[in-house]
Amino acid sequence: MDKKKPALYTCLSPALLNLYDISDSIVVIIDILRATSTITTALKNGAKSIIPVDSVAECIRIGKQIAAITAGERDGKIAEGLQYGNSPFEYPESFINNKTLVLTTTNGTRLLHMALDKGAKEIIIGSFCNLDTVCNYLIKKGKPVLLACAAWKDRVNIEDSLFAGAVIRQVKNHFSINCDASQIADTLYENAQDDLYEFMKRKEASHYKRLISFGLEKDIRFCLTANTANVLPIYADGKLIKKAGISIASPQDQPL
Repeated sequence: MDKKKPALYTCLSPALLNLYDISDSIVVIIDILRATSTITTALKNGAKSIIPVDSVAECIRIGKQIAAITAGERDGKIAEGLQYGNSPFEYPESFINNKTLVLTTTNGTRLLHMALDKGAKEIIIGSFCNLDTVCNYLIKKGKPVLLACAAWKDRVNIEDSLFAGAVIRQVKNHFSINCDASQIADTLYENAQDDLYEFMKRKEASHYKRLISFGLEKDIRFCLTANTANVLPIYADGKLIKKAGISIASPQDQPL
């Protein structure tokens, strides 16, 4: 007899998180432009850990307490009082290796703390940078999944929905998906997959326009590029760390 497939749901905005029971789910935090892309890249480049916090004041306090790098943004710009911003290009191996980063962002770190408050038992970080790694892990674990989009100040955005769709496209044979938000994300990705950057540009995505106005085209292109980092950031004991022993097998290689 076939084993019952675990459920997969997509939450397109933090404002909808209260509608989902995540007590037994793996919650994938998605904030493509740019928090989860930056977290994944920094850990790939050797960061010891990343401490996600939901306020600038807390970021500064912890940074001083443990002599860590403080970083983050508000509305796409480096937050006042912090040392660094939210661009993956700010964290090359030569700078971040073996260091701790305390990070706060407008949407992504806030959503992570909301998921913790709601009782999430396992939280991982998803980005196009580690797309295959995330998909491979979800299939291997075989547990219920919530793809949680950070959106933009609770408003649904295109790029996080696209990533949810990209995950669904790879893992859907392994999950039971009875969720219109997941079908919307899957359809969106199907239409955009040939060139995500051009799709964002053509649709005048709000976050695309915001970051372009700051001269950050390079960041956008990088954050929409798949599989530049074979790492899985996982939340444990107040920190995001690189999970050890992650397989590089493609999700398509997994048996159904």
